[in-house]
Amino acid sequence: MANSSFLKGAMVLLAAGLINRLVGFLYQIGMMRLIGPEGVGLFNMVFPVYIMVLVLATAGIPLAISKLVAEEVAKKNLSGAYRIFKISFLLLAGSSIFFTTLLLVGAPFFKNHIFANPKVYNCFLCLIPGVLIVSISSAFRGFFQGLQQMGPTAVTQTIEQLVRVCIGLFFASLMLPRGIEYAAVGLSLGVVVGELTGLIFMLSIYSRHRPRLMFGNSVSFGLKDMLTRIFNLAIPVTLTRFVATALMSVQAVMIPQRLYVSGLSLSQATKEYGQLVGIAESLLFIPGVVTIALATALVPAMSDAVALKNLSLVRIRIIDAVRIVMQVGVPAAVFFLILADELCGVLFGYPMAGASLKILALSGPFLYLQQAITGILQGIGRADIPFKNLLLSSTVSITGIYFLTAIPELCIKGSAIAIGTSFIIMAVLNTLSLQRITGFSIGLRDNVIKPVTCSMGMYAVINYVKVFLNTCGMSEGFILFASLFLGSGVYMVLMLISGGINNQDKEKFKKIFRFKNL
Repeated sequence: MANSSFLKGAMVLLAAGLINRLVGFLYQIGMMRLIGPEGVGLFNMVFPVYIMVLVLATAGIPLAISKLVAEEVAKKNLSGAYRIFKISFLLLAGSSIFFTTLLLVGAPFFKNHIFANPKVYNCFLCLIPGVLIVSISSAFRGFFQGLQQMGPTAVTQTIEQLVRVCIGLFFASLMLPRGIEYAAVGLSLGVVVGELTGLIFMLSIYSRHRPRLMFGNSVSFGLKDMLTRIFNLAIPVTLTRFVATALMSVQAVMIPQRLYVSGLSLSQATKEYGQLVGIAESLLFIPGVVTIALATALVPAMSDAVALKNLSLVRIRIIDAVRIVMQVGVPAAVFFLILADELCGVLFGYPMAGASLKILALSGPFLYLQQAITGILQGIGRADIPFKNLLLSSTVSITGIYFLTAIPELCIKGSAIAIGTSFIIMAVLNTLSLQRITGFSIGLRDNVIKPVTCSMGMYAVINYVKVFLNTCGMSEGFILFASLFLGSGVYMVLMLISGGINNQDKEKFKKIFRFKNL
């Protein structure tokens, strides 16, 4: 039942994530068709900097709240869980106010020395209020996740995404006549309004549905001990996320610059970068909704299992997470390989982005695997390991971008090669570290060979369907969706026949849907 609770929480986040990803995907399509790759490139030049500041402002504290609250609840100490939440909330409020002020004061410096294109300045200013809003909201999300109640996070994220999309596209279209840079400002306004709406709903949920103190009326630790526990996890998590977002920021600056060196104009470089991040990476990250949901649910799930010294439950949850990731990630990569041009062309109107997607697709399963294993390592208190591994993989990524992107024959494909290689390195290092600590083995036959074999069968069917429908004169859009539908069905059938999805898997999912309490 305990493992069903973890999977139930992951499924709640997955359901919300699928909705959010679908809405976000439609948003990406709308943005690309409304303001083009140059406008998307402008927005994505400034957005990673905003995310990096958010990482510094939240300082890994929400994840620490999730982990430590889960530990205290497992020990029947709800009062201790509340104390962790309240102190962490004050830390987040103070930190976010400091960084908001710092951004307001330092905005001219970013304009003159950081951003590759000065047109992004107003877009950046509009995002600044979001630092305080997101930091406050993240404290409540961490608290509910620690209780293994994923519903509040799922609901508020969905509402936030819907508002962001509607408001962002509305303001972007309203301001587009004034220029591409003003349309990007409209997207920024949508982000902040969405985040504010999510916070309002989270406060409402907390006031009505927070658990009452019915047990654990004494707190067994002092302030110093609590702060030590918080920052022992928060610091390595912050460093990991800071490096990841700093890498995004460096890429946002470096890729257009190196494309310019390769011979493209500034406008062309911005468009190429916009196609990479706005189309190819957007498609690649779609299956990540599964791994992000798993990673979020794994932190408190692993924490309470470790707190109770239930090593068998720890291993079961690791195995479940890895199986799901591979069962989803491998066929997704095959879809991206064989349908890259159709996906980019039919959905976005830029089939040339398919070249980058094909390169990134090869690293897709590694990306999804490293996301899940990072959540596992953080949940067992080894957040330092993903940080160390990320440093190495980021170094490879930056070095590759610098040299490969400037080669005229490669250009943006050089960036895709560098980014994909970093995903592979990170996944391999994380997996080896987890194996060393827990004795976990990835299980090549069930978790690699069977999904790969069934995906190859799916590949053959999709290839045949594409050729047949082309000879029948069907439209590219019909061919794309027919291939996706038939390919998915073939993969599921082959997995059932081969035992890739076994009776144990079926039984676990039956328990999930029979289990009513989140």
